[in-house]
Amino acid sequence: MRKIVECVPNFSEGRDRSVIDAIANAIRGTPGCTLLDVDPGESTNRTVYTFVGTPEAAVEGALNSARVARDLIDMRNHQGEHPRMGAMDVCPFVPVGGVSMEECVECATSFGRRAGEELGIPVYLYEAASRQKHRKSLKQIREGEYESLPDKIKRPEWEPDFGPAEFIPTWGATAAGARFFLVAYNVNILGTKEQAHRIALDVREQGRGPDQPGHLKAVKGIGWYVDEYNLAQVSMNLDDYRITPPHVAFEECAKRARELNLAVVGSELVGLIPRAAMLMAADYYIQEENLFLVDERQKIRLAVERLGLNSVSPFIPDERIIEYMIEDDDMGTLANMSVREFLNTLGARTSAPGGGSAAALFAGMGAALGTMVGWMTYGKRKFEEKDATMRRLIPPLNDAMNDLVAMIDADTNAFNDYKAALGMSQDTEEQRATRREAVQQGLKNAIEVPLTVMRVADRCWEPMVEMAQHGNIALRSDLEVGAKALETGIWGAHKNVLINLGDVEDASYRTRVKEEADEMVSRAEQKLGEVLAVLQKRG
Repeated sequence: MRKIVECVPNFSEGRDRSVIDAIANAIRGTPGCTLLDVDPGESTNRTVYTFVGTPEAAVEGALNSARVARDLIDMRNHQGEHPRMGAMDVCPFVPVGGVSMEECVECATSFGRRAGEELGIPVYLYEAASRQKHRKSLKQIREGEYESLPDKIKRPEWEPDFGPAEFIPTWGATAAGARFFLVAYNVNILGTKEQAHRIALDVREQGRGPDQPGHLKAVKGIGWYVDEYNLAQVSMNLDDYRITPPHVAFEECAKRARELNLAVVGSELVGLIPRAAMLMAADYYIQEENLFLVDERQKIRLAVERLGLNSVSPFIPDERIIEYMIEDDDMGTLANMSVREFLNTLGARTSAPGGGSAAALFAGMGAALGTMVGWMTYGKRKFEEKDATMRRLIPPLNDAMNDLVAMIDADTNAFNDYKAALGMSQDTEEQRATRREAVQQGLKNAIEVPLTVMRVADRCWEPMVEMAQHGNIALRSDLEVGAKALETGIWGAHKNVLINLGDVEDASYRTRVKEEADEMVSRAEQKLGEVLAVLQKRG
């Protein structure tokens, strides 16, 4: 999965368009960063920027924007309604896809260290990145705001995590942190403000107080009336959608509304949302209604419809789901090439892409052909008795097909990283030790990708055998080709594992990997025979 970090720096300038645009351009011009939103506020005199990128790119984008602000913002002249203590007031890093909270803590730490060293500004770490209990929350760190810093920063307990422990009048100080993705979500009620607030008190974690906690964890909420929509809303912040996702909040509000004889007429998402949260909703309704959906876009549409996200304004997935908004930076990579382009690249005078990427493609084609046979059986009146079986067999093959596509590029990337490690300097003992460690890790990475190809493809055998038993026999040759492609992909990936394994110094790793890989390549040969035998008998 592609690693995506969201960064949401807040700058203490919301009125001067030239400064706002200059900061935006610094982010936009950072390779690997995609600027999603710029939200200036005149009364707050503050602008919130939202951009995404890889962990490394997100740190660079944050630093580049801070460099511009260092030159253009003077906190001595700042006035606004929003609490603030610095030119770049806060800079949170948020995991969106394929990234852990620990990696976002590393982003905040790296940003803080480099900002202190390169820009000479004080940086405090907050939330998950904080190292000290008395200054973990943003509220604790920002208490007293900019005006308190001249005295506060001199006290030992308020020495910055990075940068100078001195007051810089033009800048102030910055809080850099790591937090989880916050989903701003409203459920629409045909009722009064008071009724909506009553529901909010029932569902929010705080409830009505310590003695009356609410029903949903990691949820803040209030009720209000929106004249523009002519309805009331239960307005919620879902602090961690893994704990309480939107569909759970929606269903709980709907339940409370029914108890009050109130109508729920959809919901509203404010801002952006990660794809995972929408797919969680889709999976819930698929299970509740015993539906069969595999295509991701259809799942997203189901979630939009069941949550009523179009009720007050159009919900356009490409403009609201973070992953869909990101520019296709992968265009031109192997998996996005035409067949002709890929073959020409494979046949070029370079060692990568090579057999590993080809093996991933072979295996992916095998899973794809198995999936196709399933679809050509499912939903046809002639094979109606097979529908339940196809509902069970299609998803694992379809998932494997999609997972293996990513491995085409992953194999080439891992090989290139290994070559880069080989090219590291060896002038000193320290450099030689660093290079040796990097080479060993590069070898393991170059092994893990084809090993993953084998594992993903290996999961296909049971559904492939059953597909041979129950699939549309008119597609016998397609399934035969698919099974052979799957076996060939596993065989090819096995060769790529072995060729790198010999240079790994870790003997226990070599033994464990070889045993696993040998077992899978043997099983592939056996299962291919089973598929072909079943089809031969049916034919």
